[in-house]
Amino acid sequence: MIADKTTHRHFIIFKPFGYLSQFASNDSKQQSKKFLGSLHDFPEGIMAIGRLDEASEGLLLLTTDGKTSAHINSQKVDKEYYAQVDGVITNEAIEQLKTGVNITVEGELYKTKPCQAFKLKSIPDLPKRAKKIRDDRHGPTSWVSITLNEGKFRQVRKMTSVVGFPTLRLVRVRVGAIYVNAMDAGDVIEVDAFGVSIV
Repeated sequence: MIADKTTHRHFIIFKPFGYLSQFASNDSKQQSKKFLGSLHDFPEGIMAIGRLDEASEGLLLLTTDGKTSAHINSQKVDKEYYAQVDGVITNEAIEQLKTGVNITVEGELYKTKPCQAFKLKSIPDLPKRAKKIRDDRHGPTSWVSITLNEGKFRQVRKMTSVVGFPTLRLVRVRVGAIYVNAMDAGDVIEVDAFGVSIV
């Protein structure tokens, strides 16, 4: 039986700290890096929908369908991040994040769009990170939720830094209606669809 060429495959993964959001590299400088391809035997033509930088963790969607990728990458789909920041974040800083702050993107000044942001009341239940964050002996930390529908390079890290609370740990916990829930670092789940309607 010949496989249906229109049948696409979709995966939800929890990208661990220290992994690049790509599957392999021919760059000799990157041979010591960790790639998504080592987490699972993914099909040919698979692509990451958006990226998380090497130090960031959490929900990453993969697909062989370019239309699905383009839709989820668009500003129609929210992405929520939990950021552990250096210091006890203030209400003033939260308000600045919500209304938009000036960051640098490709050498140009850019004002972020209004977004949802709030301080988490307790430490979120997340997988243990491969590399330990400094402990409270070096000063207090706090957690903030930031939900964006744009995705400039290292945007969340730049935003929290601008308001005076640099990010120590960054985890994407939601894309649209898809949550990391009880996934552990490195988990890979194949799904029939993402449940995100494409109009």
